[in-house]
Amino acid sequence: MSSKLLKKEKNIVTIEFTVTPDQFEESVNKAYLKAKNSINVQGFRKGKAPRHIIEKKYGKSIFYDDALDFAVQEEYPKAVTELNLDVIDSPKVDIQKFETGEDIVVTAEVEVMPEVELGEYKGVEVEKVEVKVTDEDVEKELKAIQDKNARIVEVTDRPVQNGDFLTIDYAGFVGEEQFEGGTAENQSLEIGSNTFIPGFEEQLIGKNKGDEVQVNVTFPEEYHAENLKGKDAVFNVKIHEIKSKEMPEIDDEFAKDISEFDTLEELKADTRKNLEKRAADSSKVTNDNNVLTKIINDAKIEVPEVLIKREIDYLAKNYEQQFRQQGFVGKEYDDIISNFVNQYKEGAKDQAEFNVKAELVLEAIIKKENLQASEEDLMKEVEEMAKSYQVEEERMEAFKNSMLESSRGYIEETLKKRKVIEMLVASAVFTEPAEKEAEESKEK
Repeated sequence: MSSKLLKKEKNIVTIEFTVTPDQFEESVNKAYLKAKNSINVQGFRKGKAPRHIIEKKYGKSIFYDDALDFAVQEEYPKAVTELNLDVIDSPKVDIQKFETGEDIVVTAEVEVMPEVELGEYKGVEVEKVEVKVTDEDVEKELKAIQDKNARIVEVTDRPVQNGDFLTIDYAGFVGEEQFEGGTAENQSLEIGSNTFIPGFEEQLIGKNKGDEVQVNVTFPEEYHAENLKGKDAVFNVKIHEIKSKEMPEIDDEFAKDISEFDTLEELKADTRKNLEKRAADSSKVTNDNNVLTKIINDAKIEVPEVLIKREIDYLAKNYEQQFRQQGFVGKEYDDIISNFVNQYKEGAKDQAEFNVKAELVLEAIIKKENLQASEEDLMKEVEEMAKSYQVEEERMEAFKNSMLESSRGYIEETLKKRKVIEMLVASAVFTEPAEKEAEESKEK
């Protein structure tokens, strides 16, 4: 096969390749076999007319358009492979020369993976981030534990307060008309949770059990139901029940009740230890990300729009799945979720572009450093996967073989990415924050 690179501008290349007369003849025959069942020729049953009879009746060129499509589909991938191109989009094809009995000359313009010009990626300097755990953090965590262990008790001697839990009936009206979806019985509502329309919950504060209240609200302009956007509405609400949280005292008894410790001091010490572990993990993630972000931003690369679009679609699909996993399944949620997803896509371009750039930069470093995943690395990874899936011992070998057969490439890429990130972070230089250095300098 003869193919050549004619032109390259940024990420767009133009290539030329040929289709021989013999190859085109094969393609014409394919086109005939595809079309013959739809062509009527007098004297022959449908689909039984020989090719030369059809060509005599309708002209030899009858099959040429389909034949050219078949020929290009066959020869274009070979040209791409021969020229070692990493294409990322569909080509724009033009027939440059087409004469009977001669080579057909074809050009194709196509977008390819961009070249990555790496900046410094070893020994990069970044300011160290270190999350400190304070006494206030410990107290806040204890209060959160206290809140989780609170009892919900019925209130009979006072009106509704912020933070109370109500059981209510309500019916919503716009003007004189009761609107669909605006009615419920024995509905639970936490005052201050802001789960209802703005202004609804506040108007129940100060009311008592058994009260019937008219709540006046205005639906937000961005409300999901078109017929209610920006509309004034009245809800007739009846309060059936008021409940509140009864908090336990944070003392030694509290520590005994909710943990294996006998004293509050021991619980505080353990809480601090857990928070410090969490803070250390968070600091590491932040520091690692800062190293990678600096390396990625220092690289020069023109990210193709087609890759950005694909990444936006990928992010949007994951975003939609989050809604579905939370139980928003069914046709009644489709329009609502679609609106949220479209809004998300509008603001996702910067993140998508960074993600694509990160992928390309890491791949470039992996290639430059010739990082590989050994067979031992692969086996360890598959064994870890088996543990996470809780694969039984008798099925272990079958699981390993299956994963290596079906997902070897993906696992190898995952391991190489992990190796490159570990290498980059290990070589990085973490400097002390500038403010801390300035304070230390003043003290001296």
